[in-house]
Amino acid sequence: MPQGKVEQVPDDGLTTRERRRQPLLAVHTGVGKGKSTAAFGMALRAWNAGWPIVVFQFVKSPKWRVGEESALKALGAHHEATGAGAPVTWHKMGEGWSWLARPGDERDHAAEAAEGWAQVKRDLADERYRFYVLDEFTYPMKWGWVDVAEVVTTLRARPGNQHVVVTGRDAAPALVEAADLVTEMTKVKHPMDVGRKGQQGIEW
Repeated sequence: MPQGKVEQVPDDGLTTRERRRQPLLAVHTGVGKGKSTAAFGMALRAWNAGWPIVVFQFVKSPKWRVGEESALKALGAHHEATGAGAPVTWHKMGEGWSWLARPGDERDHAAEAAEGWAQVKRDLADERYRFYVLDEFTYPMKWGWVDVAEVVTTLRARPGNQHVVVTGRDAAPALVEAADLVTEMTKVKHPMDVGRKGQQGIEW
């Protein structure tokens, strides 16, 4: 699609303005690096557009302090202080979602993934946010923690103008089919191939 030109214009009666405001379901998958990074880049654009943002991290440990989290939370604080941009909400699976008060250290990851997805469904039904990042969400689907068919049905039927980006390897074929935008990250080379380790500012 060179220079942003569409290959065809459907005969659906929509105006150019209406087409620019259609909700998007995006999937970033593949074995290459950059799936979450690309999603958070889109979140930066959403923040600049004034769209309320929510991030659900479905796999990464709550003890990890990724740079994107710090940066987006800082932008959320800037919004609270100045009104610029948009509010940012960040949820992590691991020690429990922010709305859970579960005692002890034992965790049932499958149950927590299901609880996270249940919250996503509630937020979509309430049209609470305009931009959703469901980070590493392909894995709960792959592992059978959440039902793929229910996810696809819910995302297809979401009301209003809510954009959703799902990241992770091995995206389910049904999710890929339902998505409007699918990008597969392909690894050509990676520093870890020659024994180099991840580093701050690059991986987190």
